[in-house]
Amino acid sequence: MLSRIAESLFWIGRYTERADGTARIVDVLRLQLLEDPGADEVTASRTVLSVIMGMPFEGDPGFADVGAALVFDRSNASSITGALFAARENARRARETLSTELWEGINTTWHRWNGFGRTVTTERHLSWVRERAALVSGIADSTMSHDEAWDFLVLGRSLERADMTARLVATGGLPRGGAPWSVVLSSCGAQQAFMRSQRGLLSDDRAAAFLVLDREFPRSVFFALSEAERRLDALSPQEDRIGISDEAQRQLGRIRTSLEYRSTSDVIADLPAQMLRVQGSVMAASQAVASRYFQSGQVTTWTRDGVV
Repeated sequence: MLSRIAESLFWIGRYTERADGTARIVDVLRLQLLEDPGADEVTASRTVLSVIMGMPFEGDPGFADVGAALVFDRSNASSITGALFAARENARRARETLSTELWEGINTTWHRWNGFGRTVTTERHLSWVRERAALVSGIADSTMSHDEAWDFLVLGRSLERADMTARLVATGGLPRGGAPWSVVLSSCGAQQAFMRSQRGLLSDDRAAAFLVLDREFPRSVFFALSEAERRLDALSPQEDRIGISDEAQRQLGRIRTSLEYRSTSDVIADLPAQMLRVQGSVMAASQAVASRYFQSGQVTTWTRDGVV
């Protein structure tokens, strides 16, 4: 496959998932402020912008500032608007590889998003983005051949999902300004799956462990990392007799096993730092994928100081 097409497919997966993940993170803040009238809006908003998303903000931010930066700012690749625009541009460059239905789904999403009002972030904005992201992912899975093109798209989606779920989990793991775990579960779409798996027993440690370590829930950090490893293996089957030559697989395998084989209590006890390590490994794996497969050899990714 041409490297430029592979790169576009990878970024379609990442940007679509980024729009979804950002909508979920903003929704955590919205629900936190709605359900807890005593919550400090400035502290919670600064936590989302600076700590979770790595976007320092001068002054005292409020929910409106979070919406302006993470929902409507087209120049910001980590905002919903910026991510949807970038997904559409990458889809336009790879139209000959995408199914017609997938192109129409992405293109329609971008144009309809532009028809929404852009003054106040509402539940309607956030839920619509989540629904459209799920629709685009479903169309890709059901109308594309599951060949190299699909592998690159799902690889991008899985890496971004691992990163964004780690950021969502970190919002509940912070001792000050953190969201209640019931809110984090709801924003991850995990409330029902969690309650079924835990037979209705809700505790902070159980919720955190479910979102990080569950092997069957598709939005857990562990599941997303494992799916990314499977796509890498499909793209380049492991043939080394000794070690792992694929740097991306090495990065993901190390962080996955560090979560899988540590005791659950150890993972939960150091949750924010663990999730930061997940983000670092995803960034390193993305750089390795770009160096190996893409013509540019570069990848736009996240750091503690924002998107580079």
